[in-house]
Amino acid sequence: MRVRFHLPDFTEHFRFNLVFAHMLKNRPDYFREGVEIASFYGAFPPSLWNGGRTIGGQCDESFVKGVIKSFNDLGIPLRFTFTNPVLKEEHLYDPFCNRVMELANNGFNEVIVNSPLLEDYIRKTYPDYKLTSSTCKRLDTEDGFLNELKKDYSIVVMDYDLNNKFDILEKVPMEDRPRIEFLSNACCNPKCPNRKLEYDLIGEQMIYYNKHLKEHPELPFDINDYTERNVNKLIHCNCRQRTLYEIKDLPTHISPDAIWGKYAPMGFEQFKLEGRTAGNLYLIDIYMYYMTKPECRDEARMMFFYNLDSNGVIQYES
Repeated sequence: MRVRFHLPDFTEHFRFNLVFAHMLKNRPDYFREGVEIASFYGAFPPSLWNGGRTIGGQCDESFVKGVIKSFNDLGIPLRFTFTNPVLKEEHLYDPFCNRVMELANNGFNEVIVNSPLLEDYIRKTYPDYKLTSSTCKRLDTEDGFLNELKKDYSIVVMDYDLNNKFDILEKVPMEDRPRIEFLSNACCNPKCPNRKLEYDLIGEQMIYYNKHLKEHPELPFDINDYTERNVNKLIHCNCRQRTLYEIKDLPTHISPDAIWGKYAPMGFEQFKLEGRTAGNLYLIDIYMYYMTKPECRDEARMMFFYNLDSNGVIQYES
């Protein structure tokens, strides 16, 4: 049995995830059967192609190279969240994003895509990348989801509203089930009417933010107010970063017991955990909840934070 997790984020949570990857490698006794890290996903700031979450900041080429090498050397691909839905032709030639693609173009790393324009560009310019169809497409109907599986994607991330629609899941051919990825801990409201609009607004923010950095790098900015169509002004709902204990009550939630008891036996093996903008305490709760054995969670959590605070020295003893 394989249970493969796609985890956030390889920039903001670089050291956090590096320590966690070493813990999985060196203390497999802490973890449930078959746990693997399928990828760490995210984007290097200030990636104009990024989508799904607004990211601020900047990084240099040495950091990009270091992150790629650190995770690839552990056998873990990076998966770039290049899901900005509002890109135009001019944005395809962004120097920073193209340089990142060149640096990670080793046949091992992956890209999550949403915009047909960017997808076509990546397929032609960087054909060695495996492509994932993004949940940002909001394919929340049976036909939309099943038709997406017929296309040339390594993985298709389901819309979270379909997570527990077993009448649909049972129609998926067995050979396609390992290609389906479930957003297991979605914080957004089920059937949220604003979700696609929010993705558009976040895409606009990333474009505007990059424009500001190029034209007025000396001026202060607020990453949450980088477009006249401000997310907080236009979207009025109670979708937010819910705690682990709150998401358990959502009908879209997939519990670890369900993963091992139902989804994995059906042939599904890909599970995404969201949390790119979350803090360390939220993330470790989610990681421990989903991946470790219940009886090992307290010890694993203690050992993780011990190593996180150990000034770069990662030591585990079995």
